[in-house]
Amino acid sequence: MPSVTDRYNPLDADVLRDPYSVLAELQDREPVFWHEGMNSWALTRYADCVRVLRDHEAFARDPRRSGGTVPEPSLSVQTLDPPQQNVVRSLFMTALRAQDLTGVEDRARLLVGERLDQLAGAGTFDVVAEIAVPLSVAIVADLLGVEPPPYGEFAAVSDAIMRSMDGGLNPALVEPGRVARRQLSDLVDSWFSASARPGLLARVRQAAVPDALTQLYVKNTARVMFQGGYSTMAAAIGNAVNTLLTHPGALERMRDGALLATGVDELVRYDGPVQGTTRTTVRACRIGGVDITPGQKVVPLFAAANRDPAAFTRASELVLDRTPNRHLGYGWGPHSCIGTTVAQAGLRALIAALNDHPSRLTPAGEGVRRRTATMRAFDTLPADLIP
Repeated sequence: MPSVTDRYNPLDADVLRDPYSVLAELQDREPVFWHEGMNSWALTRYADCVRVLRDHEAFARDPRRSGGTVPEPSLSVQTLDPPQQNVVRSLFMTALRAQDLTGVEDRARLLVGERLDQLAGAGTFDVVAEIAVPLSVAIVADLLGVEPPPYGEFAAVSDAIMRSMDGGLNPALVEPGRVARRQLSDLVDSWFSASARPGLLARVRQAAVPDALTQLYVKNTARVMFQGGYSTMAAAIGNAVNTLLTHPGALERMRDGALLATGVDELVRYDGPVQGTTRTTVRACRIGGVDITPGQKVVPLFAAANRDPAAFTRASELVLDRTPNRHLGYGWGPHSCIGTTVAQAGLRALIAALNDHPSRLTPAGEGVRRRTATMRAFDTLPADLIP
C-alpha cells in the first residue's frame, strides 16, 4: 500500500474531490514531508505555515534572492519581498481604502438578484458559468473602474494563467500561461493609456510613480489584482455555494447579519480557494524536526492549515459563528491577497441575494472539480432554483 505522502497527488481525482482526509493523516504522521512532484518541502501545520509566511527574511517569495530569475511580465507586488514591495503595495492599499466598497457590494447584490431572476424556474444551470464568473468579473471591474471584458473570453485567459501556476507539476502549462499573461497585460496597458472611470486604477494613475521600473511593477500588479481577484473570487464562490448546498440550513441561518459577517470567513476556511503557496529558503532552518537547507523550496499548504485542530476547534466542521477565525484562505502577511476585503464583499452579496430571492437554491448533481493544484475550484457545479 502506498505511503500517505505517495498518496498526496494534488491533481489526483480523489484528492481533488477531498484533499482534507489525506492532509489530516499527514498532520498526524508526517507534518513536514518532501514532495517529489513539487520538488519542495510541504507543510501541513498551521503554526509552521504562518511562520514561513511571516518570516520573509528567511523564506523568500522573490526567487532572485536565491539566484533565480523572474520574467518581466511576472514582476509585481506579489513577486517582491519587503521592504522592496512596500512602495507598490502601499500605493494599491491606499487606493483600495479610498474606494466605496459598500457601493461595490450593493451593486454586486443587485447583479446577483438579476441573475437569479433569469435563472429561477428555467431548469438546471451551472453555478460557475452563470453566477461565479460574471459576478467576479463585474466586482473586480467595478472596483478598478474599468469596462468588464467579455465573460467567456476573460474566463479562458484567466484559466490559462491559473493552470500555469501548476507548471512545476505539469511543464506543458507554462507556455499557455505566458501567452495569456501577455494578452491580459495588453488589456491593462489599454486601461492605463485611456481615461479611466472613477475607481482604484484612476487613483493609482494619479499617484506619482518615480521611475520606469516601479511603473512596470504597478502595471503588472494591476494585472495580478484583476486576474487574481477574479480567479480567487470565482473559486471561492463555487466552493462556498457547494458548501451551502451540502450543509442544509446553513444558507438560511446566514439571514442573521452577525452570522453573515462571520460565516463568509468560515466558508473560506472550510473549503478555501487557494491551496498553498511557495517560498524559497534563504538560510538554513529547522521546521517540524526537519532540517531545511538554503535554496530548498517550502510549500505552506493552506488547505491543511485551515483544518488544523491545533489552531481551530471542531476544525473539520462548518462553524458559522467561529470567532476569531485567522484562516489562511487568502494567504497571510506581506503577500496576502490585496483584494481580500472585496472577495469577502462578493461572498456577502451572493449569500444575501440568495436569501432575498423567493426561489430556493438546490443541488442538481455532483460538481466537477477543476484539475488544478494551487487553486481549488469547480469547472462545473449544477444547481436549480425552485420557485
